[in-house]
Amino acid sequence: MAKFVFGMNQSLDGYVDHEEMSVGPVLFRHWIEHVRGLTGSVYGRRMYEIMRYWDEDQPEWSAERREFAVAWRRQPKWVVSRSLTSVGPNATLVQHDIEAVIRGLRDRLAGEIAVSGPELARSLTDLGLVDEYRLYLHPVVLGRGKPFFAGPRPPLRLVSTDHVGEGVIRLIYVPA
Repeated sequence: MAKFVFGMNQSLDGYVDHEEMSVGPVLFRHWIEHVRGLTGSVYGRRMYEIMRYWDEDQPEWSAERREFAVAWRRQPKWVVSRSLTSVGPNATLVQHDIEAVIRGLRDRLAGEIAVSGPELARSLTDLGLVDEYRLYLHPVVLGRGKPFFAGPRPPLRLVSTDHVGEGVIRLIYVPA
C-alpha cells in the first residue's frame, strides 16, 4: 500500500514560494535523494507547470541539477487538472473521479508518493488521503504568498523533527 506525503519548502510564516526561498547544496542533495526514492508524484496543475522546467536539460545546469532532472523524469507522475488537455513524458492526466484514481494508486502501488501543490493537498486532505505532512521551514519571513495549508489546518500529531541543511528544519506530522 502506497503512502501519500505532502511536503514543501515554506517560510516561517507559512508560505510556499519557490522563487523567494533559496535552496543550498545540502538541501538540494536532500531533494535529489527524496525524488530518487519516490514511487511517483501526484501534482496539481500549477505545481506541475512549475516542475515541467525539469523536462528539458538546460546548458547552464550543474551536475546536481542534471541529477535532479533525471530522477524527476524517471518517476511516474499523475497530474490532477480539469483545464489541461495533455501532460508531458511519464505523466498521466487525471481529470475525473480523482478520489477513485488516488485510492487506486494507494491500493496497487507500494512506497511513497509525493503530493505536490497546496490546493491538491487540501483536496486530498479533505478526502482523508494524505498520510504525512513534511514542512521544510526556511529561516525567512515572506509576509505573503500561497500558504502551505490551502484550507483549514487538519488536526496533526508531530512525529519527528530534523535539521536538513542551510538552516532548514523538517517537521513531520501525521493526521491526529
